[in-house]
Amino acid sequence: MYPPRPGPLRLLVMLLSSAALAAFVGSPAAAAADGWIGVARRDITPSYPIRLTGYAARTNMARETAQPLWAKALALGSDTDGPCLLVTVDNCGVPAAVVEEVGRRLASKAKIPRARIVVASSHTHSGPMVRGFAENIFVRDLSPEEASASDRYTGELTDHLEAVALAALTGRRPGTLAFGQGTVGFAANRRTAGGPVDHALPALVARDREGRVLAVVANYACHCTTLGHQVNRHHGDWAGFAQEFIEHDHPGAIALITIGCGADSNPSPRGGDDFGIHLARTHARALATVVGQLVAGESKPLPAVPTARWESIMLPFQALPTKEEWQKRASEGGIVGYHARKNLGRLERGESLPTEIRYPVQAWSFGDRLVMVFLGGEVVVDYSLRMKQRYDAHRVWITAYANDVPGYIPSRRILDEGGYEAETSLWYYDRPARFSPVIEDRIHETVARLVPKEFLRPVGAAAGEGSER
Repeated sequence: MYPPRPGPLRLLVMLLSSAALAAFVGSPAAAAADGWIGVARRDITPSYPIRLTGYAARTNMARETAQPLWAKALALGSDTDGPCLLVTVDNCGVPAAVVEEVGRRLASKAKIPRARIVVASSHTHSGPMVRGFAENIFVRDLSPEEASASDRYTGELTDHLEAVALAALTGRRPGTLAFGQGTVGFAANRRTAGGPVDHALPALVARDREGRVLAVVANYACHCTTLGHQVNRHHGDWAGFAQEFIEHDHPGAIALITIGCGADSNPSPRGGDDFGIHLARTHARALATVVGQLVAGESKPLPAVPTARWESIMLPFQALPTKEEWQKRASEGGIVGYHARKNLGRLERGESLPTEIRYPVQAWSFGDRLVMVFLGGEVVVDYSLRMKQRYDAHRVWITAYANDVPGYIPSRRILDEGGYEAETSLWYYDRPARFSPVIEDRIHETVARLVPKEFLRPVGAAAGEGSER
């Protein structure tokens, strides 16, 4: 049904260097081992009215499409090797329930274990509402029509993700992988002017034996919020345009975009109306230009199949409000009162409120040349910067919004500072309290168990380029 294990053929990948980039990764042209590579895409734009998620200020169902939305999949490795699958989704957040159902189906039909499957959201704020993601976003219960549409779309999206993954597996053919890293500068810290950001732009390039580009995966740590709530039409934001531009620049290729630790970073500038579409196009063009330079320039050949590791850990909340505190909050308006009334109702029905959540952490290592870390949720930039102090920043790639989006994942610093990412945002995600400060170390300790020691940054070596404090 799927391609057999490849033979011992090898392909010499020659890539021209580009002086336009500030930094490259790896050595000059080198031999890369053949592997089996498949890529596919599937239109996931709904054809019926549905609420878009991401902004509480929207009040109506979306009935128009400004840009198609896509699910895309990259399959690496033969059945004998044990393939890995990266699936990207133009949506604000794909919850764990959907990801795990897709994982169960792929385990049954393609015998792929959970550690070898990643589902990563682009976090566009102009995508359809998926049940289980930020259920309190509209600060009211869904109407029957809205609920029916979101239920329908959630089921269809699950089917789409399964289908695109199987299509990528079926379409595998011999090819090679390479990795390069540049920078792009449109992300800005939204909490503090001049605050920390991560401008690194890593890119993975898959080619066939003739050197034609099959797929490009690029990652940038920035919210997909160039468009404001006034644009109530399906749209992929800057990540959607970046995919279009990369595919235009490399005919026949499929572009996949993942998002780094950009939970506290916004595109700059951004627009509240249709001008935001123009700005999203501008940001995407800047990113696609650097990606084009990486594709044409010097890159590091990679082993064709990564070693995959996975852990599911528990992240605790701080002390939950008492019933009396919920009662006091319930009299307030807006999200505070709505959130409190939902939790008060649970307590009055005899239900227990959660004291912790389950959290996915995953890592794929390509020999000693690249490690890709996948974290769930809206992860703030401190996590990326801390990892790039511990590991070689030229060989580590960090993706957030992966495998689940249960809420913001604040650092200890942000919990101390307070504000939206520390607390307010969690009301929209229907979480009962702030996270405990222990979650930062717990996540990093888990990453340390999954990332091979070969990626540790040598003592005394400078931190990598692309990250700013």
